[in-house]
Amino acid sequence: MPDFKVEAPFQPTGDQPDAIAQLTQGIKNGYKYQTLLGVTGSGKTFTVAKVVEQVQKPTLVLAPNKTLAAQLYSEYKALIYPTCIFRGIPVSQDR
Repeated sequence: MPDFKVEAPFQPTGDQPDAIAQLTQGIKNGYKYQTLLGVTGSGKTFTVAKVVEQVQKPTLVLAPNKTLAAQLYSEYKALIYPTCIFRGIPVSQDR
């Protein structure tokens, strides 16, 4: 499998470098759960893409609805394509 490589015309800024380092270290330490918080437009998708680049592990990204799924698809495709495999899995709203 080819390496995951983020291709973007910008670099992490603000709190992103620390968040990338902490999330990456958490994965290496075997943390089962981690949470990345941020307001809309704060760069969470880019931050996660950089973490994937750092850890070089296949990553499953879940979205709670079709609108966000489409947005994430577009953003990740732009950041780390062609090393991404995208699958749409319909989820029933019935529980």
